[in-house]
Amino acid sequence: MHRSKLLPLLLAALALSLALTGCGLVSPALRLLSSSAPEPSPRVVEELVVATPEPRILVEKPAAPTQSPPVQIQITPGADPETQIYTAVYRKAAPAVVYIENLAKVQLDNNSQETLPESQGSGFVWDAAGHIITNNHVVEGADALQVTFSDGIVLPAEVVGRDPDSDLAVIKIDPTLVSLVPVEQGNINDVQVGQRAIAIGNPFGLVGSLTAGIVSAIGRSVESATGYNIPLSIQTDAAINPGNSGGPLLNERGQVIGVNFQIRSEVRANSGVGFAIPINIVQRVAPALIKDGAYKHAYLGVSGQTYSPAWAKALGFTTKDRGAYVIAVRDDGPSGRSGLRGGEKATNIVNGMGVKGPVYLPGGGDLIIAIDDQAVKTFDDVLVYLESFKSPGETVTLTVLRPGKGELKLPVTLGERPRTQ
Repeated sequence: MHRSKLLPLLLAALALSLALTGCGLVSPALRLLSSSAPEPSPRVVEELVVATPEPRILVEKPAAPTQSPPVQIQITPGADPETQIYTAVYRKAAPAVVYIENLAKVQLDNNSQETLPESQGSGFVWDAAGHIITNNHVVEGADALQVTFSDGIVLPAEVVGRDPDSDLAVIKIDPTLVSLVPVEQGNINDVQVGQRAIAIGNPFGLVGSLTAGIVSAIGRSVESATGYNIPLSIQTDAAINPGNSGGPLLNERGQVIGVNFQIRSEVRANSGVGFAIPINIVQRVAPALIKDGAYKHAYLGVSGQTYSPAWAKALGFTTKDRGAYVIAVRDDGPSGRSGLRGGEKATNIVNGMGVKGPVYLPGGGDLIIAIDDQAVKTFDDVLVYLESFKSPGETVTLTVLRPGKGELKLPVTLGERPRTQ
């Protein structure tokens, strides 16, 4: 009887305490009795998606390629952000970076053969099918290839396709024998001078090395081994040494923005001037190498230079004109057949020094001021447009200025770039 009278009072007290708790008017001690307080969420400074390889599982063929799932990490508040970023990028990208050995067959005195390492470089996993991106000069001339993954697994590889002009190659391993972590691809339009640049590779055979710096310049035209220029190349001061070739250049989010391929140095070691093939070129060339084993570059068949206002009087243009001045045109090339004109008669402008003395700029050539209505300010603009958007067999419209004729529009059906020997 007594208990039944107390029950309504107890229920009323409990309801009152819960209401006050919701309003924040109850003491901390009483609040702990009614409900557990949520832990304060840490402030997220930056969040990166990191791919962590799963333990290796050998499966019988024909199994689908394995691909490690991404996991999320957080940059710890209060910690050194630079260290945190480099660590996170390494965790994310290093499992995709491989060590490539170019093997040569050597004839021994007992009439037997042995396969020995001839050179080495780097590469990175492109997709879950086992395709790996590297430099052409890393795998060129190989009798066999051997790939070592970050977890120590060593597998044979075969060349799928090569493009010497862009110094790119695709090789392939059996994707059922290793857990693959493909890279995340960046966007060339997001690359800016001054941003972080991180290289992961195998300099001098030191596997899995990370070096860091900044993007020193963008839009460089760097000559490849075939003599053709690679446009939009990225210059970096991140240490790049022999053995880094073919490895990824990454941004602060661990996305690939280029493929390391060249250094400018007198001693074949890092001098603070390294170059990477831009990701947009890789994204065009790699699928063709995977599908066809080769890449066909669009070709105009012209040579020229960026126009200088100092040439105006000698060439018959104005000082306000800008564009790509055509010095020479191959008569049997696409531009020659379209009627584009190169220079014919030497002017008094010295354009360089040859074996026999000064080389003079020829006058009478056309000035390309636009291609498909895209303004042309430099000669590189023409190359960038062709390499980024066009293929052999497609037609472009050149807008040119011709001395004494004014502005003309010339349609040109692009050819295939000739192979160099």
